[in-house]
Amino acid sequence: MHLRRFAFLALTFLLPQVAPARLTESFDAGWLFLKADAPGAEQIQFDDSSWREVKLPHDWSIQGPFSPTNRTGGAGAFLPSGISWYRRHFSLPATGSNACVLIEFDGVMANSDVWINGFHLGHRPNGYVSFSYELTGHLLPGDSNLLAVRTDTADQPSSRWYSGAGIYRQVRLVVTEPLHLEEYGVFVSTPQVSPTMAAVSIQTSLTNESDFPREVTLKNSLLSPTGNILGTSESPITIAGQSACQLHQQIEFPNPHLWSLGDPQIYQNVTQIRDKNTLLDSQTNAFGIRDARFDPATGFWLNGQNLKIKGVCLHADGGAFGIAVPLSIWEARLKSLKLLGVNAIRTAHNPPGQEFLDLCDRLGILVMDEFFDCWTVGKNPYDYHLDFDDWSKADESDTIRRDRNHPSVILYSVGNEIHDTPRQELAKHILRGLVAVAHEADPTRPVTMALFRPNASHDYDDGLADLLDVVGQNYRESEILAAHAQKPSRIILGTENGHNRASWVALRDNPPYAGQFLWTGVDYLGESRRWPAVGYGSGLLDRTGLIRPLARERQSWWATAPMVAITRRLAPTDAMPKDPGYGAEERHTQVLFADWTPQNPLPHYENVEVYSNCKEVELFLNGQSLGTKSLNPDASSRNWQVPFAPGTLRANGRNDDTIVATDELKTAGNPAKVVLVAATNKLSPDWDDVAIVRAEITDAAGVEIPRAKNVISFKVSGPGTIAAVDNGDNAGHERFQASTIHAFQGNCVAYVRATASAGQIVLRASANGLTPDIIILDASPQLTK
Repeated sequence: MHLRRFAFLALTFLLPQVAPARLTESFDAGWLFLKADAPGAEQIQFDDSSWREVKLPHDWSIQGPFSPTNRTGGAGAFLPSGISWYRRHFSLPATGSNACVLIEFDGVMANSDVWINGFHLGHRPNGYVSFSYELTGHLLPGDSNLLAVRTDTADQPSSRWYSGAGIYRQVRLVVTEPLHLEEYGVFVSTPQVSPTMAAVSIQTSLTNESDFPREVTLKNSLLSPTGNILGTSESPITIAGQSACQLHQQIEFPNPHLWSLGDPQIYQNVTQIRDKNTLLDSQTNAFGIRDARFDPATGFWLNGQNLKIKGVCLHADGGAFGIAVPLSIWEARLKSLKLLGVNAIRTAHNPPGQEFLDLCDRLGILVMDEFFDCWTVGKNPYDYHLDFDDWSKADESDTIRRDRNHPSVILYSVGNEIHDTPRQELAKHILRGLVAVAHEADPTRPVTMALFRPNASHDYDDGLADLLDVVGQNYRESEILAAHAQKPSRIILGTENGHNRASWVALRDNPPYAGQFLWTGVDYLGESRRWPAVGYGSGLLDRTGLIRPLARERQSWWATAPMVAITRRLAPTDAMPKDPGYGAEERHTQVLFADWTPQNPLPHYENVEVYSNCKEVELFLNGQSLGTKSLNPDASSRNWQVPFAPGTLRANGRNDDTIVATDELKTAGNPAKVVLVAATNKLSPDWDDVAIVRAEITDAAGVEIPRAKNVISFKVSGPGTIAAVDNGDNAGHERFQASTIHAFQGNCVAYVRATASAGQIVLRASANGLTPDIIILDASPQLTK
């Protein structure tokens, strides 16, 4: 269940006798859309009868087509860009005549302009930030109102990765009394945390938009993860007309259940404003009780436990869904990353959606919340450097106020590989301002940035690095360790790192080194060097969420559960250079294969590389032992030169003479059938709920054919639809909004969405010459994630 839904239930539990004074209505349905410019479309009388109806979230760029002539170029995955319009006709909900009405946008890509009934509410260039506008005074009570939004991504290139287009996150209409809580005006922090006692600090900002003073009572109540009231604090306040105020309260209670990586407990704070017996406003905020801190000598600590931050960088796209990503896609990805030992996410290089942070809160994943990829020196002609001076502090402050209650967020990053740093005084002036904005909006969390070749721009010598609470650096692990040795008071963190063993050993063996973030956790669209590649294949997971063989090496270093994984390593120059089953990028970069079906069936030797965190690994070929090898102190893999023979390759991982993990690869025969696999058999009609159904091409015994590229056709019957298809091929150009797609490396996926809350959804997958398969999903009224 989503945290916001739990928050509403908590509110109704606390106040069952009172209807909520704050009305929040989803504004995701009923939009009309045009993929073109339409001068005058902000006016009520404009004719939109030919426009297409869409439901938000909506990324229109991902619908393609891919083309080498698209102006986004390789950075934008060769997908289209341009101007678009959205219009929403609506009637005002039945409220009092003095109500305040707000429209909240979680994210619009990009350079958005918003109008209500022809009145221009404002412009927001940054597509990743959330923003809102007050509609009060511009509405037609009891009549038809028009909300119009124009987006503009026509000037390209504007990003170094795929950034999408349209209203790609959720929209809400909020109605309150004139005296109400400010947007993101409740800040919950935990200044004192121990196993026996917690002190919860609540800073509440209120505003009175009426012309008259009001005497009210502010009440904050803490709810345990099970919904019990743990404590309350009430304070009388007098607020003058057309003014705002801020109040601080503190509630203490014993024996808190701490938020941790393995047990991420979520508390609720319910804020109420009352005028005697009348409830004027109410809001529920989720938070966690935890003590997170950095120490220059020992790195990162959570609740008194010293641990390494084992992070990955993630861009905002969800493969076939573009940047309008259902939450179930992120949940599946994050759970797979956790299985590999990942405990942290860097939101590269922009703020994520609120629901993404809710998910990290719930799963127990740490977050570096990052804001900017550039300051005043651009990396592309039309990127954020054009707007940095005018908008950066507002974008940063608004985002921190939105995100500061999330227990998963442990630090803020105000820049990635910033090219201003060679101009030392300018860069230090900007950084001081950004750090000050962060500390003012949230004094409880440290600030970092990803330094770009700091020795070349002298960031460690000119004082810039020391303006940061945590010194972050991309790659060059020896340099950041030297910077700490030069000044031991520095807290150091790898903000972007490679997959190589040296980077892990540098983290493992140096207590001051707090952690690292791999580039990347999941493959992403864009940042292609040349056509035909449309994506970047650096992920532990591919776009469809499939775990790459390389990820198993990282799992052997980072995960605590016993594991063993077999791979074949080819020399880079011989890694399938002529094989059409691999995309152009993979032909040069992929050298690891988790199969025992090499292209060459003749006698030859295979370099078998086994990853494991077990003390001993024994390898078998067709039941015959090839020897046992112990864990290497330098974290290197265990390798065997194996004479290829068809059959079964098996590895047993042992601890103290007990087999605790096994892995097995079998030689595949001829393609015989399609096999469907899904992680869930229940599916609700919620937009965020999609089933990831993987289609595998196998032989008659069920062994996957590693280079199969058959065209798979999907067909749905019952209350469901195919939302998208994908195969993870970074050089593929097939449409995602389709029902057929080529298998890539033996498999592909169909994303299925329910269209009703009951009934059976039957998905059938077929391919010429192969036995088809079906899978049955049960439509359910509740979100299953």
